[in-house]
Amino acid sequence: MPLGVHGDKGSWQVIKRIMEGKKVIIHGDGTSLWTITHNTDFAKAYCGLIGNIHAIGQAFHITSDESVTWNQIYKIIADTLGVPLKACHIPSDFLNAIGPYDFEGTLIGDKASTVVFDNSKIKRAVPGFTATVRADCGIRSTIEYILEHPGLQTEDEEFDKWCDKVIDGFENAAKQLKSTIR
Repeated sequence: MPLGVHGDKGSWQVIKRIMEGKKVIIHGDGTSLWTITHNTDFAKAYCGLIGNIHAIGQAFHITSDESVTWNQIYKIIADTLGVPLKACHIPSDFLNAIGPYDFEGTLIGDKASTVVFDNSKIKRAVPGFTATVRADCGIRSTIEYILEHPGLQTEDEEFDKWCDKVIDGFENAAKQLKSTIR
């Protein structure tokens, strides 16, 4: 599942928090753009590179042409689960600073900034390649698959408690500061 903030055991605990009506952390203001590529689309391009003489010695990124915001990603997840999204936006630098999770590479260096790709190189090497699975459809099918396979639902109580502490602390700090400024 494409998530900006999750624990060491993967995305299930965030999905579970959404299902339980708990607040979930979305990094920054949630408006940076991200590109999601479904595995079936990736496979089409990858297979077109295997044995392709134009691919030898070359580096390619394989992505969709569609970009969505993190707010949209989390909303799609909540909509798929049939529950309202309760988002808590927290600055990425703050999340990285408080630990214990290392968000330096995965969040600060990757997901916190808008990412839009130029797919012309892969399309030249693999004529006819087009990503056809929309982000919302891919997320929906992934959620359905996870829900149908309990073995993928790895609990992460430590991350869940961390989220509660971070959200409470962040919201309380804002309230306290606001009351001292007025």
